[in-house]
Amino acid sequence: MSFNKYTKQTWKGSVLTSPVPPTLVTSSYNGVSNVFTVAWTGIMCTRPPVTYISVRPQRYSFELIDKSGEFVINLASKELVKAVDFCGVKSGKNINKFEHTGLTVSDGSMVKAPVIEQSPLSLECKVRDKIELGTHTVFIADIVAVDVAQQLIDKDGRLELENADLIAYSHGEYYELGKKLGTFGYSVRKKKSNKRGSKK
Repeated sequence: MSFNKYTKQTWKGSVLTSPVPPTLVTSSYNGVSNVFTVAWTGIMCTRPPVTYISVRPQRYSFELIDKSGEFVINLASKELVKAVDFCGVKSGKNINKFEHTGLTVSDGSMVKAPVIEQSPLSLECKVRDKIELGTHTVFIADIVAVDVAQQLIDKDGRLELENADLIAYSHGEYYELGKKLGTFGYSVRKKKSNKRGSKK
């Protein structure tokens, strides 16, 4: 393998991991529900399935999640990019973001937090731990259910998430995911032989 090399400068530590998934996180407590945008999220463990979100304590949803111990991570498609941006800059203290964006919700199967119906895939989560780090608190949570759009399930029951038109967020900008470059393990996978036995 041959790669291009970069000449680099060294800066002080900063949060420049990119791209990240801009998701719509929903929560509910004591009859109040909200949706806000979280891009600092990911997977921490496969078995059990564990995820996390990093949230500023000043965010309106912080208290809802902290008191309820539940939330839903709703993945966002390119169709939802404007709603994603809006829910990231407007506060639920001042506006009903569900009504303003037109997002509709249904009940979660394992949590009381709502599931966004326009999201192609939603992860229902229950908080198992929280870590206060400084500007943000990390909510570590078990993924207790996954709600998948039927349109993304093929006839054999396989999830075709590549057809969900998911988006990415990088350095202040939103992007639609582009062309496929490979599949997991393709760099070490043996090529299939095209040789056929000849008939004598």
